[in-house]
Amino acid sequence: MRRHPPDHWRARHRRAARADRGCGGGAGGGRTAYSNGRGEAGLRAALAALYSARRGRDFTPEQVICLPGTQTALFAVMAALVEAGDEVLVGDPMYATYEGVIRATGAGMVPVPLDPARGFCMDADDLAARVGPRSRAILLNTPHNPTGAVLTESDIAAIGAVARAHDLWIVVDEVYEDLVFDGVRFVSPLADPALADRVIAVSSISKSHAAPGLRSGWCIGPQAFIEALLPLAEVMLFGNQPFIADATEAAIRRGSEVAVGMRQRYAARAAALANTLESGSGLRVHRPQAGMFAMVDVSATGMSGAAWADDLLAERGVAVMPGAAFGETLELWVRVALTVDDSRLMEAAARMAAHARIPA
Repeated sequence: MRRHPPDHWRARHRRAARADRGCGGGAGGGRTAYSNGRGEAGLRAALAALYSARRGRDFTPEQVICLPGTQTALFAVMAALVEAGDEVLVGDPMYATYEGVIRATGAGMVPVPLDPARGFCMDADDLAARVGPRSRAILLNTPHNPTGAVLTESDIAAIGAVARAHDLWIVVDEVYEDLVFDGVRFVSPLADPALADRVIAVSSISKSHAAPGLRSGWCIGPQAFIEALLPLAEVMLFGNQPFIADATEAAIRRGSEVAVGMRQRYAARAAALANTLESGSGLRVHRPQAGMFAMVDVSATGMSGAAWADDLLAERGVAVMPGAAFGETLELWVRVALTVDDSRLMEAAARMAAHARIPA
């Protein structure tokens, strides 16, 4: 089972990294010199072409800055958009680093509860009710970590209407885009021309190409914002890594050879997990639409997610993540990773089911 990039891609990365042709050598080797704050021209052109094809509107290389991973891109974008006294609206639950990224700027975080009954998709009315005079941006994550929810076109249109009414930026983390399960349609806020002047997307090859350790990401948005972000990117990094950019460009132009297999395996495992846990254990699985995790509602046990996770580990040797690590909405949930192989996952599911049946 593949959990790493194809061999030919890793070989290209090694060739580009070799410094046997001197600083600033060509794409065949020695690509260890300084880059520039925007990132390598070839990679930015490849990303502009990819987003133009996928989003149905034209993007140029001048709308792209390359940074080490989605996390760095998100940190830089937030630092450029907000400051002390501002507020950022973000769905609860949320990826674990979002609060730190927001608060590092001095801005406040305003959680917007994501209702399990709505599939953990943000409701525009809930969002609008929490907009205040200090609100500056909405942070979205679709596909969503940890729940695997994917915003629909109508969800995005309604959220976009709130953003336009209150003159808010929309920052969207789309790193799981290539892991959307069959039968689910992914829609990006970047595809809506009416939102073109206020949407900034961040992503990377970490998930799509099974290459998290290479730390190769980017942000894409209005050219004026990218120009304003450039000085900050240069102060942070003094340019991205050319040898990593070369490998990333090749990966982007070729397309992912591993994403299809990953999303098929993760979807099948989520379904198998649900079938096992929902057969009399009292546990309930929220079936994800994308990504590599599944959320399990443990409220029937009478315990919090954190307490049940601790008890499960101590008594059954199964490790799951307490849902409260991602926000108050998941206080009675746990997160299960779908990245382990089938036999280990099903053994863990059987142990979880048996543990849930133990009388209090």
